[in-house]
Amino acid sequence: MPPTSAHPDAPSPSEPSDRRVADRFDVSWTVDCEADDTFLYASISNISEMGIFVRTSTPFHIGTNLLLKFCPPTLESFALEGVVQWVNPVRVGCNNPNPGMGVRFVALSDDDRERIVEAIRTIAYVRSN
Repeated sequence: MPPTSAHPDAPSPSEPSDRRVADRFDVSWTVDCEADDTFLYASISNISEMGIFVRTSTPFHIGTNLLLKFCPPTLESFALEGVVQWVNPVRVGCNNPNPGMGVRFVALSDDDRERIVEAIRTIAYVRSN
């Protein structure tokens, strides 16, 4: 099982209470995560222009490089590289309603970054109406 790390939403005494650089938007999209010869079929529960949260009870280890394949509704599919930044593991006997892993996008081309931003704008626009 992957190593446990502090959840990024829990600030340390020396950090500001909100470390997030980019706004996150809740989604419910399927995602295929590939690391070497290991495949994980899971779901994305939120997205930002920096990365995604993959909801799963079997997250990869922190530092694992991934190929992420997902397709937002009405948009062209994505195949992006990412790295596992943090893990919220399943905790036996503890109420942990959101196990999974935070994945940061890496090596995004300008086109891919713009497509991610456009997907997020679409989500924000639909939700504001």
